Amino acid sequence: MISLLQKLFSMLMMIEFVLGNVANGFIVLVNCLDWVKKHKMSCADQILTALAVSRIALLWTIVLNWYGTVFNLPFYSSDISHVVYIAWIVNHHFCVWLATSLSILYLLKIANFSSLLFLQLKWRAERVVLMILWGNLFILVCHLTLLSINQKMEMNDYGRNITWKTHLMEVMHLLNRTVLTLTNIIPFTMSLTAVLLLTFSMWKHLKRMQLSGKGTQDPSTKVHVRAMQTVISFLLLFVIYFLAQIITIWRSAGMQNNFLLMLCEVLGILHPSAHSLILIWGNKKLRQAFLSFLWQLRCWLKEKK
Repeated sequence: MISLLQKLFSMLMMIEFVLGNVANGFIVLVNCLDWVKKHKMSCADQILTALAVSRIALLWTIVLNWYGTVFNLPFYSSDISHVVYIAWIVNHHFCVWLATSLSILYLLKIANFSSLLFLQLKWRAERVVLMILWGNLFILVCHLTLLSINQKMEMNDYGRNITWKTHLMEVMHLLNRTVLTLTNIIPFTMSLTAVLLLTFSMWKHLKRMQLSGKGTQDPSTKVHVRAMQTVISFLLLFVIYFLAQIITIWRSAGMQNNFLLMLCEVLGILHPSAHSLILIWGNKKLRQAFLSFLWQLRCWLKEKK
């Protein structure tokens, strides 16, 4: 019997799911049409497009897991749940690290520091982002390898030594949880660093503008502010997403608090949905395309009346 609480959370889940698919699909559509038109795509647009695709896949994975755990437990066998978990791991990695790479790219493209190391990184911004993504791919492969070893150990027969198998499985589960936690902490730390450096760069820029008497409404300041809004929004939503995942990952085996687990699921889907809407509004090309779409929709509705 489905409770009222499950219906309420399911309604919230579907609203976030629809909004997330529309927002991420819009990003992919606009960038692909622009690529077909111009026959080229900037590094930032490539990351945005890949991020939107991975978020669409993550949204579907989260909703499939919700359906299996809440509405159809017989359907959610161990094999299906394992496949869904692997899909979640892959899409989760790409979503988090692509968003982090976008934050680093904003920092390198917009911030201004006289440090020789920063200037070297700034000149090689696209290469730096590529190295970050290769690092993510290496971490992902290591994590999937660990999961594969864990699954093989669960299937192996250790005879009568049940105690040894139980102890070994506990160690492997602890290692898997630790790796998954670290894969969240590292990109969060990198994004937090990007926010702090952008803030410091903007403060220095505003100070120079005030000393020169040029005011603070110059284009460079607006670019700084817009980039900071995008990165800070990612951080805030990622904190919520991270805490929800940590509670789910590190919950005790006997934990039966369905309210808390369902709340974590609903908060978990907020990150790939809401942040994409913020990205659309913070990106000039996407914002103009979205406003143009709304204007055309308004005209179409007027004609229909």
